[in-house]
Amino acid sequence: MPTRHKTPNSQRWRALFFISIAQLMVVLDGAVMNIALPSAQQALHFTDGSRQWVVTAYGLAFGGLLLVGGRVGDMLGRKRVFLFALAGFAIASAIGGLAANVEMLLVARALQGAFAALLAPAALSLISLLFTEPRERAKAFGVFAAVSIAGGAVGLIAGGLLTQYLNWRFAMFILVPIAIIGIVGAISTVHDNGERHRARLDIPGVLLASLGLVGLVYGFSAAESHGWSAATTIGSFVAGVLLLAAFVVVQSRVKAPLLPLGVLSERNRAAAYLSVGLAIVSMFGMFLLLSYYFQQVKGWSPVMAGLAFMPMAVLQALGATQVGARLAHRIAPRPIMVGGYLVSAAGLVLLALLDADSSFLEIAVAEAVVGIGVGAAFMPAMSISTHGVAPADVGVASAMISSSQQVGGSIGVALLNTVATGSTASYLVTHGGTAAPVHVQNQALMHGYAAAYWLATIFVVAAALVSAIMVNAGAPESPPATASEDVAPVGVPAPAH
Repeated sequence: MPTRHKTPNSQRWRALFFISIAQLMVVLDGAVMNIALPSAQQALHFTDGSRQWVVTAYGLAFGGLLLVGGRVGDMLGRKRVFLFALAGFAIASAIGGLAANVEMLLVARALQGAFAALLAPAALSLISLLFTEPRERAKAFGVFAAVSIAGGAVGLIAGGLLTQYLNWRFAMFILVPIAIIGIVGAISTVHDNGERHRARLDIPGVLLASLGLVGLVYGFSAAESHGWSAATTIGSFVAGVLLLAAFVVVQSRVKAPLLPLGVLSERNRAAAYLSVGLAIVSMFGMFLLLSYYFQQVKGWSPVMAGLAFMPMAVLQALGATQVGARLAHRIAPRPIMVGGYLVSAAGLVLLALLDADSSFLEIAVAEAVVGIGVGAAFMPAMSISTHGVAPADVGVASAMISSSQQVGGSIGVALLNTVATGSTASYLVTHGGTAAPVHVQNQALMHGYAAAYWLATIFVVAAALVSAIMVNAGAPESPPATASEDVAPVGVPAPAH
């Protein structure tokens, strides 16, 4: 068995910097493109139907290939896959920036999603392997969580600035130098434990998992554009569920499964995946609705709308690094996760109470409360996502937390947008219809947003309940009993099943 590479303390933190840069690139991509999309559509002359696919192509490839990406990292080495994925992402981004038509842009987006599916679990796995001491591990996951959850808001700002003052193509080109910095820095600073788990790749599992996840992600995308009762939507959901059910059956029978079912059966890991997925439903939907609120109701420019997300971005970062990370090496994960999610729920209630004339201070306070809560909660959730997992499976366990975010995000955008749109339409029916004065139309929009925020609150409260019931990992001072030394999380003893 290979000897673990001894990475000096200072070099581990430099490695974390470059790993976080890679994660920032993945998160930035979606947010930047959302702001740049209207300009890209105008420049390349594609239809509204094609516009949706520019977003969906990335999500389908990313969500569908995440489990495969995690397993490939386990088999070939996380550093090797990490560097390969960074290079591939840079090339795909350059292709997108040079796109001469919508077909070329769609290919670039799908390639970005595929390389992101390799990159995301490799990054999380490398952190698990580099930081094994509880206090350092807590800080490392705090930094990573802050980058992950604040990157979306930063991307909105960057997208607005690049689109408004340069060109939509720079929303893609900007990712190339970020990837190059990550590659150059990671070559000398990032190390894995040298192990390779060259089990035969479970091809049936690959196909069933990828197609099943694609079915679910596409179903939620179709629901947003075609409605929940459309044949395409229902068919996608049914196909996705059946394929994933078949995947579970296959995994229980094959010798070298893509996803060992033991990864899902441990209660702390399962709670991390489920609670993060539920919370992300709220977060992604909230970002979308706030963006519309800033630009449609408030009439702010794309740059101003992006800057308006800063209170949330800053407090998310502080919640992860100063609250979650500081508490994580002192107390057990459960109270941090439950408390963080409940604080976020309170912030969503404040958002639901906003109206068209609310001041920026009121908006900023609501954003800040949501941000600090989710920042604190996600840090221990990401840490226990690899709790007690065998070194051979750390990549696929890391991929599961990314999968929960991707699926949760797809649900959130479709569900909350549908609820907001339906509630707005119902309000207008009884208040003058589409011919109503502007202030009535704004009231209708706020009515729709409020309905969606109340629903978002329910999802975050559900995440708190899941954490309260399922998480039983111990405080850092408790000695780990079953976790591998390579992947020991923030001091957790063997849980009672």
